[in-house]
Amino acid sequence: MLSFIRRPATTPHAGAASLLEDFSIEVMPRTAAKIEDFRALLPAGTRVYVAHIDGTEFSDMLATARRLVDEGFAVTPHFAARGIADRATFARMVGAYADVGVRRALVLAGGISTPRGAYSDSTQLLETGLFDAHGFTDLHVAGHPEGCRDIDAAGEANAMAALRWKNAFQSRTDARMAITTQFCFEAEPVIGWANRLRAEGITLPVHIGVAGPAKLQTMLKYAMACGVGPSLRVLQRRAADLSKLMLPFEPTEFLAALARHKAAHPDFPVERVHLFPLGGIGATTDFAAAATALPRRARA
Repeated sequence: MLSFIRRPATTPHAGAASLLEDFSIEVMPRTAAKIEDFRALLPAGTRVYVAHIDGTEFSDMLATARRLVDEGFAVTPHFAARGIADRATFARMVGAYADVGVRRALVLAGGISTPRGAYSDSTQLLETGLFDAHGFTDLHVAGHPEGCRDIDAAGEANAMAALRWKNAFQSRTDARMAITTQFCFEAEPVIGWANRLRAEGITLPVHIGVAGPAKLQTMLKYAMACGVGPSLRVLQRRAADLSKLMLPFEPTEFLAALARHKAAHPDFPVERVHLFPLGGIGATTDFAAAATALPRRARA
């Protein structure tokens, strides 16, 4: 596949490359279906999250997961609590994924305001014990550095309480856990949120959400739809610069700022990057490969 993005004008800080070295990436069944072979795009063993968008059939989720496992990736499907009817349905989902070789999950409430079944939040799914019963080893949970309208209308008290519960859950189980966040565009809100995590005694590592290269208009659309708050100003400033309006927006400066902070504060909990390919999977994997000097195709 040919690269169709501009290389960043500046080289990312060395630490930014380090953050990207073990990146994960998010795909949807309908976009994954357009990729002939992910092995031509991603290093072997990359964590690939299969996003469950409301209305997606479970059969499509499962088929995508099976295909990615067969191609050698660490598949991490979304489990959206508010869209699951009951325990029996949940058990069938976990079992079906386990049968095709999935051992990881992103457990979240889901972007539905009113639960459609027995579950309203991710803690209820974790409490069932079904992940452990089916051999799941890695359970990631959602994080929102800039807040979440579905959890806290103002402030973050409920979100922090939920993360404290999940931190304790890891302590009393064998699950390997991490917080995978919504995408952000500015380092300052992320750093402040991470400091508050530590102040609350939450020690889970953070995989920070990063939007891959995309047109500015595309970034703005997704940012507004997903409730990205303080860092939206980065995009607004970019939009005001007519000389940059038509150029793809890349996360180089954001990653470099996080890397500088981590170099100065080694206990900073951001350990990995989770890429959202808002401008296309190819553009995002091109960016990651260029930033880390990795080949597009994994070495055997």
